[in-house]
Order: sequence, then C-alpha cells, then structure tokens
Amino acid sequence: MSNKQVISEWFYLYSDDIYQFLLYRLNSKHHDVEDLVQEVFIRALNSLDHYKGEASPKTWLYSIARNIAIDAHRKKKRDKWKWLLQFESETVRESTEKDSPEQLFFVSEEQQELLHAIRSLKESYQEVLIMRSIKELSVQETATAMGWTENKVRSTLHRAKLALQKKLGGNVIE
Repeated sequence: MSNKQVISEWFYLYSDDIYQFLLYRLNSKHHDVEDLVQEVFIRALNSLDHYKGEASPKTWLYSIARNIAIDAHRKKKRDKWKWLLQFESETVRESTEKDSPEQLFFVSEEQQELLHAIRSLKESYQEVLIMRSIKELSVQETATAMGWTENKVRSTLHRAKLALQKKLGGNVIE
C-alpha cells in the first residue's frame, strides 16, 4: 500500500477523533479545527517514513495533533499580542454564541460549564483529561501520544480531576 493510501485509511478511521480532540483542546471555530485536522494528516504523510510502528497509528496521530495544538495555541497568543499592541485603544470583539464550539456541540448549561472549567486548567491537565476521560484512550496510548510514562499519565489525570472538581465547586468527576 502506498503512503497516500495508508494516510487515507487512517484519515477515514481517526479523523473524527482527531477533530474532537482539537475542538476540545482549542477554543477555535469549526473551520479552523478542520484546517488543523488536515495539517495533522499532512504532517503524518510527510513523516510516514519515520513511523516505526512502535505505537498504534491512532496514538501517533494524537501525538502529532497534540503538537499542532501547542503550535496553534502559541500562534494564537502571538497574534493576540501583536493585535493588542497594534490596536491598543480598540476592544477585542468576541465571537458570537452561534459560532462557538459550545453552541455546536454542547447543549446543556452543565456541559458548557464543564468545557469552560476544562479549558481553564493548565495545558497538560486539559490534554490528559481529553485523551483519557473524554476520548477514552488507554493509559498506554495517552502516555505514548504525550511522550510520558504511564505513571505520569495516571498521576496527572488524578491531579487534573482534582483541579477540575475544585473548579466545578466540588462536583464529583468520574
């Protein structure tokens, strides 16, 4: 099978999971996340020769998506500061509710509160919560995707759940 065929098959199998991971991870519009999903698979295609098969394709793609999310977050921060410096006197216009991922994918107020609480946590907590609790990756898959040990995944997930529980006013997180 050619590299393009392999990536096409992986896209078919995993693009929805990668999309949802990036949507949870980033506070971006639908079309921005779609662009990032494409970037994940472009990078995968370009570096497929370096893929050794030590991790599952899904795990490998999650690690690429994680790196792209980090890059996108950094770019967003840089762009925000450039904009603020350039237009100090103007106020930042927030996107409308109809454009937000919350409106598209979360219907209840409780779910919106949970998403807001997750996004307020530090990045490593967000990532491990999304991968383990929301996307239900195994500890091993999460460890491989994040470049961590399995014990670090377990302890970080525990701390993330405690932090999230505190943000939600003591509501129990399963």
